[in-house]
Amino acid sequence: MTVTIKSAEEQDKMRTAGRLAAEVLDMIGDYVKPGITTDELDRICHEYITGVQDAIPAPLNYRGFPKSICTSVNHVVCHGIPGERRLKSGDAINIDITVIKDGYHGDTSRMFFAGKPSVQAKRLAETAFEAMWLGIEELAPGKQLGDIGAAIQQHVEKQRFSVVREYCGHGIGRSFHEDPQVLHYGRRGTGMPLKAGMTLTVEPMVNAGKAAVKLLPDGWTVVTKDHSLSAQWEHTILITGDGYEVLTLGADARQAGP
Repeated sequence: MTVTIKSAEEQDKMRTAGRLAAEVLDMIGDYVKPGITTDELDRICHEYITGVQDAIPAPLNYRGFPKSICTSVNHVVCHGIPGERRLKSGDAINIDITVIKDGYHGDTSRMFFAGKPSVQAKRLAETAFEAMWLGIEELAPGKQLGDIGAAIQQHVEKQRFSVVREYCGHGIGRSFHEDPQVLHYGRRGTGMPLKAGMTLTVEPMVNAGKAAVKLLPDGWTVVTKDHSLSAQWEHTILITGDGYEVLTLGADARQAGP
């Protein structure tokens, strides 16, 4: 397994890419309303990334992916392809943004609701958000990959939800997906030790029902096998000398401080 340790200069470029990715999510939130199509959300994000940010939308043409963002609605777990589907009141949608700036990637996603969500959808999204942060808080030099997954799994299952096994977080930098794989389940004290200078994503996918998923014939869209709701949040994180730095915080979180 080859893991890249980022130099100080590379870390600065990762900060820039991460900030830009977060700014796209800050921007698009106001557009998530009943009646808009996921294709329109994709177009707005694409124009913002390429026109305003002078950056590159990483998903576009990545291994044949046809759009600039991923839009995963309700029971779609991840990698939803934007299209003609119109959001209905109460729909939950994960918008996943990855931008490339000066050769480096920033990767982040958030849950949004079109109108008022159901009680279950809101609770599921909150649990996935809490689980992501519990995983992030495990990041520090000397900790191990298994510590991240264990913290996430314990919280999710305590809420009687389930963690998707087949898809995981990953190292990131010049490449969209680098080593290591960051599982969202596992046992403490197992897996690769973490080192300062590593950059990776933590992005748990949490299902209201069972953990099983299936891939649709389009080769990208992943859905829950039992058609239950799914939720996901994602941040790109730098491991520092004494802990971690989240590179994809939105404007509100950055202003709030630690």
